Amino acid sequence: MSKKHSSSQTVKTKKTTRATTKKRFHPVRWVFRHKWQLLLVITALVVAYSVYLDAIIQSRFNGNKWEVPAQIYARPLSLYPGLEIDRQELIDELELLSYRRVERLHQSGEYAASTTQVHFVRRAFEFADGFQDEQYVAVVLADGKVQRINDLKSGQSLPYVQLEPWLISRLTTSSQEDRMLVQLDNVPSALIDALLLVEDRDFYQHYGVKPLAIIRALITNIRAGRNVQGGSTLTQQLVKNFFLSREKSILRKINEAWMSLIIEARYSKQVILQAYLNEVFLGQNGATGVHGFGLASHFYFDRPLNELNVGEIATLVGMVKGPSYYNPRRHPQRVMQRRDLILRMMMDAGYITKSEYQHQVKAKLQLASENRLAQGKHPAYMDQVKRELKQALQTPELFSAGIKVFTAMDPIAQKRAELSVRHQIPILEQRKKIQQLQGAVMVSDIHSGEIRAIVGGRQTDFQGFNRALDASRSVGSIIKPAIYLTALSNPQQFNLASLIEDEPIAMQSSGGQIWRPLNADKKFRGQVNLITALSHSLNVPTVNLGMQVGLDQVTQTLHQLGIEQSVPQYPAMLLGAVNFSPIQVNQMYQVIGNQGQLIPLHSLLAVTSNDNRLVWRANYQAQQRIDAGASYLVNYALHKVTTEGTAKTLKKLFPRINLAGKTGTTDDYRDSWFSGFDRNTVTTVWLGKDDNQSTGLTGASGALQVFKDYLQRQHPKSLVRGMPNGINIAHFDAATGAVVNPGCPDSISLPAIIDLLPAAQSCKAAVNKPQETKQAPQNKSWWQRLFGDD
Repeated sequence: MSKKHSSSQTVKTKKTTRATTKKRFHPVRWVFRHKWQLLLVITALVVAYSVYLDAIIQSRFNGNKWEVPAQIYARPLSLYPGLEIDRQELIDELELLSYRRVERLHQSGEYAASTTQVHFVRRAFEFADGFQDEQYVAVVLADGKVQRINDLKSGQSLPYVQLEPWLISRLTTSSQEDRMLVQLDNVPSALIDALLLVEDRDFYQHYGVKPLAIIRALITNIRAGRNVQGGSTLTQQLVKNFFLSREKSILRKINEAWMSLIIEARYSKQVILQAYLNEVFLGQNGATGVHGFGLASHFYFDRPLNELNVGEIATLVGMVKGPSYYNPRRHPQRVMQRRDLILRMMMDAGYITKSEYQHQVKAKLQLASENRLAQGKHPAYMDQVKRELKQALQTPELFSAGIKVFTAMDPIAQKRAELSVRHQIPILEQRKKIQQLQGAVMVSDIHSGEIRAIVGGRQTDFQGFNRALDASRSVGSIIKPAIYLTALSNPQQFNLASLIEDEPIAMQSSGGQIWRPLNADKKFRGQVNLITALSHSLNVPTVNLGMQVGLDQVTQTLHQLGIEQSVPQYPAMLLGAVNFSPIQVNQMYQVIGNQGQLIPLHSLLAVTSNDNRLVWRANYQAQQRIDAGASYLVNYALHKVTTEGTAKTLKKLFPRINLAGKTGTTDDYRDSWFSGFDRNTVTTVWLGKDDNQSTGLTGASGALQVFKDYLQRQHPKSLVRGMPNGINIAHFDAATGAVVNPGCPDSISLPAIIDLLPAAQSCKAAVNKPQETKQAPQNKSWWQRLFGDD
């Protein structure tokens, strides 16, 4: 190769090298050269991301921050002079509401009791009718009644006082979170002091993050080899719980700090603190998280925040660090150590005195029963509430908007009805050597139609098939009062002394089958009067009476008693060969016990919004469905059932209390019924098997036993019914049913519609001339009786 060519090649290589060197990229130089452009882009990105985060924050903070469950309340107990309630009943109600017994009243939620008086400080509460502040009350009781009510502060007498209702349940949302929202103004100062002392001493000084605290915590954790100290502010904790996931990453920590700065810039410390108090996670109630100090106070101590002592407050604050690790029900010693540490910090900071500290560290943990806020309590009653809510509220979103639902439940009656079913069914199974016996109970107020208690099965806490509402069963003799009502509604023809044939009868159906009804004892009495036939539940006289008044008229009476479904018209229906549910039977007896006035049975009283505006209120008007006089006469006969008839064991058990009721037994002892009432409530009990097999139980040996058990747990009020206009006591010859003058031998005295009775006869004439009653023809088929001979 020539030198000239070599030299040329070298020059080319050098040029290429220079060109390559020229084009090499230097990041640092590039950044420095474009620093202002980059700064502008980064600023724009930061601003855009900040706007994005700010929009997320505002969407939650400016609207409804949380889905709040609907709160379901029982009826509030109203006390007034003359109310039949004894001292123990009032104490039972106060203790159900978690009032604490003390020697001297100091604050709301406390009561003191003497022999004749009960004093208490009624809690402030937002009732459906409006807010009522806390009130110091003295109730004077004597002879099983409220004698007077006084305001302890003013000394003035009060016409009435209303206790706040018991919280039955909370309908949690799909988020599986539960909370009771609190306002910062109503939070005890001791809670704020303890929380900031333990979790964020510089809360009012920082701007959402504390860099030095984060660095200090990081160093401590590295030295310990585990996470022993946190550097998060309350604002950061709120952001973590409110907006972010639980993952541990640098990106999440950056977002946490960033959002904390935005929140601090946009909202006041008071708003942030209130949000934290309502959001912080403090445990688990089954599958539902317990969020916020408001709910935690009820969940762990069964009382509102303002009634907690400083030791209980320290316990809740101590749980913030780790609700599972410091669960007071699982780790009481661990929690008490944490509580005592916080109490010591509060004493050192001057928030409590040394004597308060010493007193509180000696105190034991007094925790509420875990089932106080358990999910799914009283499922049968809640089933009825939910059904009525769907009818009353057309907006489903309201269910997660913190509404208050006021129901008619009597919580003490509900619990006692459940106890009676759980207690009696195993006894009856053992006595009759049967298995898989089921039951249902309905308790309603006679005068208002308000449902006080529902039991849907022997497993009273099981949310399944609700037999009280949905089990349609043959009713047996429980139907008989409807037949006697039909007859007594025609007072020109029938009264309680009217005679009915009790002789063997045979009826031929249109299909050619012969029906021969029999009395339970297989005996015949020739003739019996109406009151004897009903009180002893005689079948043959009842069939004769029903055929005499007409099946169509009996059916009409059933509809007037609240039975809305169609009722087949054949003779066997007179002995209960029709299917009704316990709630339908209870509706029938509500009308009978309420002097013929029907009020639809209902559980729902009122609904208010989360800001306490009235959304819905019950407005049921009484309808006079049955003549008041006829209703009174049937009530009188049903009272005789409990003194000398099929339920006469009630008189032995409650000798000083007047009751009324009716047993019911169906063919082959498949169903056992009893409906009974005192002055205020009507109770229906059904027992049977889901497969409709025989139980071997009559109404008296089965359902009546559950009713008696329930009444023994309750405080029944003696039945008193004033005579309606036109009703008075009349005298009848026992053998003939003829109206006689007072003082005749072998006469009976019974209430009757006086103006429509025939003139009274002399004693001798009455014996010789029986009262005329029309009897049903014996040789016609039921088809002919219904539709005539043609």
